[in-house]
Order: sequence, then structure tokens, then C-alpha cells
Amino acid sequence: MKAEENVIQEKSMQFAVRIVKLCRYIRNEKHEYDLASQLQRSGTSIGANIRESKNAQSRSDFINKLNIALKESDETEYWLTLLYRVEIIDKRSFDSIHSDCAELIKLLTCIIRTSKDVY
Repeated sequence: MKAEENVIQEKSMQFAVRIVKLCRYIRNEKHEYDLASQLQRSGTSIGANIRESKNAQSRSDFINKLNIALKESDETEYWLTLLYRVEIIDKRSFDSIHSDCAELIKLLTCIIRTSKDVY
């Protein structure tokens, strides 16, 4: 396993933990259940797909799993932006978690691009 794969696995797990905690806050304090559920599904799916890529059956399967994680990251970014724009989360919270999401997108894009170039 490459070093960047270990990094992204850990970062995606940390991100998932933050997402679950944020969704708990949104449900308990803001009483918004539908958007919190959407965010939790996509935000935790990122790490699950990255983890699944460890056991890929081929290079194309590996890239496919990471592409799914990338799509989930993009969807998560959408839900975070929406929650901010409808004033369910404040700017400080948005900026903090959004920067983590953007970092995952950059890492995934780099790993996918590198994996395609190698083979």
C-alpha cells in the first residue's frame, strides 16, 4: 500500500467522524433530519469506498472505487454548501469541515490520476 493511500484512509476516517458529529448536532439542535441524513450518507461513504479499494480485484476496480469516493466527496461538498446557505451551519463550522472535504477531493483526484498514469 502506498503512503498516500494510508494518509487518505486516515483522513477519510477522521472526516467521517466529523460528519457523524455534525449530523448529530444538526438533528439535535437544528431539528433538520432529511439534510442531515443525506450528508451523513455521502460523508461516511467516502471512507467506506476508499477502504473497499484496498481489496480491489484489479487496477481498474481500484480506480473505480476511488472514483465512487470522489463522487461522494463532491456530493458531500454540495450538502455542506446547502446547509451553510440555508443557515443551518455557521460560517466557521462550514469553513472548517469544507476545507477537509476539499482536501479529500484533491487527494482522491491525485491518486486516481497517478493510478491511471502508472498503468
